[in-house]
Amino acid sequence: MSEIHLQGTEQLPVNATLPASIDWEGIFRQHGRRVHHFIRKRVSHREDAEDLVQMTWLEVFRNRDKFAGASRPETWVFGIALNLIRNHFRLQAGRPRYDELEDDIVVTCSDDPSQITENQRLLHCTLTSIAGLPEETRQLLSMLVEKEGSYQAIATGLNIPIGTVRSRLSRLRTSLKQSVFY
Repeated sequence: MSEIHLQGTEQLPVNATLPASIDWEGIFRQHGRRVHHFIRKRVSHREDAEDLVQMTWLEVFRNRDKFAGASRPETWVFGIALNLIRNHFRLQAGRPRYDELEDDIVVTCSDDPSQITENQRLLHCTLTSIAGLPEETRQLLSMLVEKEGSYQAIATGLNIPIGTVRSRLSRLRTSLKQSVFY
């Protein structure tokens, strides 16, 4: 029987039968932090990195039956994470970058009629976009303002994981930016 030799992995016979079941939960528990750090080291935006971590484990779960056993399971997981990171940057390459609003932004009033008109247009577009959001999403946005940006307080209030709050708010930001600025 021929063998496959992969650098950094154990030797596996080509026709070897895979274990009946791989303990994916154990893989998650053992390597979850490493996957998170692996992604976080490569993606600087915290919310995007959190989204990619969640997407990695979701892809692992969805495709666990496609694991061929040519490498260790954790190697396969890191490969999925790397592919998602590449896809993330490929998608980001064509998009304009926006600065996130900071608490210390000073709002200045202008007497320039064109600036006033533009600000009114942006406010109207923003409010219209928010009004068109699903009730659950508007509630999340409202809690963000009321809780002064505390993701943990929102997660506790809605009884959902903090990662879910982060990913929902990330998608919300993207959606609002697209509807207001395009």
